Amino acid sequence: MAKLTVTDIIAALKEMTVLELNDLVKAVEAEFGVTAAVAVAGPAAHEEEGPVDKGPSEVTLVLKHWGQSKVAVIKAVQAITGLGLMDAKKLVDSAPVNIKEKISPVEAEEHKKALVDAGGDVEIK
Repeated sequence: MAKLTVTDIIAALKEMTVLELNDLVKAVEAEFGVTAAVAVAGPAAHEEEGPVDKGPSEVTLVLKHWGQSKVAVIKAVQAITGLGLMDAKKLVDSAPVNIKEKISPVEAEEHKKALVDAGGDVEIK
């Protein structure tokens, strides 16, 4: 017997009636010892709770001041942005300045930690 692809299975499901689908679900539950009730009820519970605020998907990393160690902050900015040494220095000298824009909050936190460790004063907007 040839192995069925996902496309084949979906095509077969589209052709089934509601009663046939119900029988299929019961047969799968019995065969594998699982229940489909939790999976079906799960999304409905979330819809009743309303939208979940996940926070911003894109943020901006802002260098407010270079702090005590300007050279270390310049090197950190150079590593984060990929700029040359002189361009990174110009960027740090123009603080407060956006270091990176439209980045994920996770990436922003990583870069913030590197800049703070270097002695910079950083904000995520």
